[in-house]
Amino acid sequence: MKKIIYPFLLITIIISQLACNSTGTDSEVTDDNADIPVDEIEDTIVTNSNINWENWYLSVPINSGSGKATSIGYEDIINDRLTAEESKYFYENEDGSYTMWTQFTGYTTSGLSELGDKYCRTELREYWKGNQDTDDNWSMTTGVHILETTLQVDFVEGNGRTIVAQIHGKASDGITGDPATVKIRWNSGTIQIDHYTKPDNDEAWTSNYDEKLDFGQVDNEIFTFKIKIENGKLFCALSCEEKGIDIDYTEIYDYVGNGYVHENYFKTGNYYGWNDDYEKAAQVVLYKVKTEHSL
Repeated sequence: MKKIIYPFLLITIIISQLACNSTGTDSEVTDDNADIPVDEIEDTIVTNSNINWENWYLSVPINSGSGKATSIGYEDIINDRLTAEESKYFYENEDGSYTMWTQFTGYTTSGLSELGDKYCRTELREYWKGNQDTDDNWSMTTGVHILETTLQVDFVEGNGRTIVAQIHGKASDGITGDPATVKIRWNSGTIQIDHYTKPDNDEAWTSNYDEKLDFGQVDNEIFTFKIKIENGKLFCALSCEEKGIDIDYTEIYDYVGNGYVHENYFKTGNYYGWNDDYEKAAQVVLYKVKTEHSL
């Protein structure tokens, strides 16, 4: 696949000297379980200026050895230590972008799945403070939280659906459920906002109460999607130069005003909505992702 290198997407490589030790716990009882190996971080790290890798880990649908998907720490990404099998799912392109390919393999973040059950992904999960710990999450009740991700969907076979960004809620003591609170879906070229709304009778926040909003038609062009939580409310924005789309932040839903109390984290990548066979695949290219958090 030939890539067009746009001037605003050129990459500046920054060499930074870091000396640190990596510690932390890596368990999360949700559909986004992560069993991340803890390695000593190398002193010299090459950082892509369009992605602050310390704030992310990568999940690919390969057996980690425990029957779950493999989680890859940022130090392996920036020091080019992915295995040949992992590199089928995630690799850097000549222009500095990253291809995120995936298909249903059965290996999900919550364990081995049969056809027709769960879905597989090649996706980044945020650590907003860079602590490399699945307890490193943020609350909608305070501050402003922003995800800005620039992507291009090359192809999605099967039903034509893959999720390219998320706000995911985390299961916590005394709080029921671990909701995929906001899902930004590429659906046959249309960007669709799929977001949970207040459940009835104090039930858990689930897709039983979701709403879907078609937000713009980007087809296979490069686009930038923004998610913002401010004053407990969800705002979304979308731009796509090739399609003439420039939608400013639009209020979608008041989460805190409707009693939402989960802690959260951002995700972006290729969460493929197909599990009918082991053959079809989806491919997304990530050009840039950044997050902002102000309390």
